[in-house]
Amino acid sequence: MAAEREKLQAAPRQEFGSRTSRRLRREGFVPGVVYSGGEEARPFQVSERDIRNVLIAGHALFDLEIEGSKAVPVVVKEQQRHPVRGSLQHLDLQQVRLDEKIQADVAIELEGTEDAPGAKEGGVLEHITREVTIEALPTEIPEKIVVDVATMEINDTIQLSAITPPQGAEFVADEPEEVTIVTLTPPRLEKELEEIEEEAALVGEEEGEEVPEGEEVPEGEEVPEGEEAPEQEGDEEESGDSEGG
Repeated sequence: MAAEREKLQAAPRQEFGSRTSRRLRREGFVPGVVYSGGEEARPFQVSERDIRNVLIAGHALFDLEIEGSKAVPVVVKEQQRHPVRGSLQHLDLQQVRLDEKIQADVAIELEGTEDAPGAKEGGVLEHITREVTIEALPTEIPEKIVVDVATMEINDTIQLSAITPPQGAEFVADEPEEVTIVTLTPPRLEKELEEIEEEAALVGEEEGEEVPEGEEVPEGEEVPEGEEAPEQEGDEEESGDSEGG
């Protein structure tokens, strides 16, 4: 962990409402709120570029200094992003005590993906779980957790239970052996894909076939649209009997 934490400079926010928030975003700012146990939440506004740099760098813990107040250690509580553009719309931060453990979501990064023997043989490496919750002191929260996959063979799977948590931290998971981090599955051969396509085409042809005139529709099958089911022999006899009667 770095001895000196990243510091984010912000200004107090006095105006509220959706119209004010839209104006702030147009001017290059992101509205936010910092929460602290036992104290009143404090609204602030911060440069979109500054907060983007902090988030991209992956800092789990950083200092927030609102103009006129001393810097306090914080972690990200929640990010609200635009559903289409992905731009940051609002930021919630949580002030923390450095001597109390907290829970935080940490990104999982794969290492050695190009060296995995199974991948070299054409296998498909799939990153399933991309972040995990850990519990640790704020100063012990890592920026990311690196998982080495350089020795994975085809049909190998790495579960959370096989990963050693960072020093001073522990994973928050009821059943870590059930949390899949990454898998390496056999390749889908072109021949298999062709066979599947041929089978699908045959099924489509069979479903589209019409019943020749005079033939009965097999039991359990529907009559093609626009046609009537031929009468059964028994039905004809019953009809004749009734006419004769």
